[in-house]
Amino acid sequence: MWDKILNVSELRHLTGCSRAELVEFFGEIGEPRFRADQVFRGLHDRRLINFDEMTDLPKSLREKLKENATSSVLRVESKYTSIDGTRRFLMRTADGNPVETVFIPTESRDTICFSSQSGCALKCDFCLTAKLGFLRNMTAGEIIEQIIIVLNDVYGIGNETPHGTNLVAMGEGEPFLNFDNLIRALDIMSDENGLNIVPGRVTVSTAGIVPKIYDFAALERRPNLAISLSSANDELRNKLMPINKRWPIDELLAAAKAFEKTLKRGERFTFEYVLLGGVNDSDEQAEELADLLEKHRLRKAKINLIPHNPAEQLDYRPSTPEQVKRFKQVLESRGVSAYIRTPRGRDIYAACGQLAAMDDSKSDAFRRFREVVSTEETAKGVTLA
Repeated sequence: MWDKILNVSELRHLTGCSRAELVEFFGEIGEPRFRADQVFRGLHDRRLINFDEMTDLPKSLREKLKENATSSVLRVESKYTSIDGTRRFLMRTADGNPVETVFIPTESRDTICFSSQSGCALKCDFCLTAKLGFLRNMTAGEIIEQIIIVLNDVYGIGNETPHGTNLVAMGEGEPFLNFDNLIRALDIMSDENGLNIVPGRVTVSTAGIVPKIYDFAALERRPNLAISLSSANDELRNKLMPINKRWPIDELLAAAKAFEKTLKRGERFTFEYVLLGGVNDSDEQAEELADLLEKHRLRKAKINLIPHNPAEQLDYRPSTPEQVKRFKQVLESRGVSAYIRTPRGRDIYAACGQLAAMDDSKSDAFRRFREVVSTEETAKGVTLA
């Protein structure tokens, strides 16, 4: 099948089309508009990835669709399941670029972490994805197809999800450097006749593309926003996150304040702070962070504390559990709402900052790391979900 769609760039990827665009497409190929609704429901509500599975369409139309369009442009190259039940999917685009998507189950909700780009251009010093460099932007259809592939793998084709679906744009890439395709994909996924994943169930994370924060704030229907900070001073953030040299902290937090002023009831706004042992996790740095939020009068934002997820290829180590708790206590003593994110999928390179298309068939580092982390998690009493 894959060999037959290598020239997929010449075909229309219908998964990335809105219902209105499908109406236009079916008009172009001489078909009535009601076929557009049938195909949209087939792709997004029933989550079918092959036109042949759409048996409510005449065979002649299915053949015509295969000549003029495609429903699937991604293939799953590898899938890994963590000791904690997290799944990491390593996919390939039609032109061979890697894209990773992570499924994170809990008792009360399931979350899919998707990628907006293949690789990343931002070169954050503590993030393994930076080692890939930037390859290209994902199309809206490729973003949507990631979600469909994961849902079908976990629940079966077309089956309902027990908790609904939460999405986080925190996989490979900087979402705000692929802003138009991201928003387009999220709009299509929010259609009640399709996936019906409403904006309130979606969080988009940015490293700080300041102009796009203002654009995001101006959207009528928008997801929740998370801003990756990881330092409260420019000198350290310049090293950890070089994007800070383009938009320093005061500019970033001015945009954050402008966004905060537009918050509606039920919307969430978060700063993410990756805790690096001996680098940005001292009590004094917690006080500095509280001072920064106070200076910019950011009173509604919460702080997500993320213990660094290690990798052999990175020169950082996680903060100790004791220091993570201490950092949180200092923030809370200053009136800042802070939460500790539990690492998920560390043993399969699926945790925050670990996505780098790692494949155990090619990487000794992957195998060694998985063995060590799995042993550590087992010792803590973690079992397979």
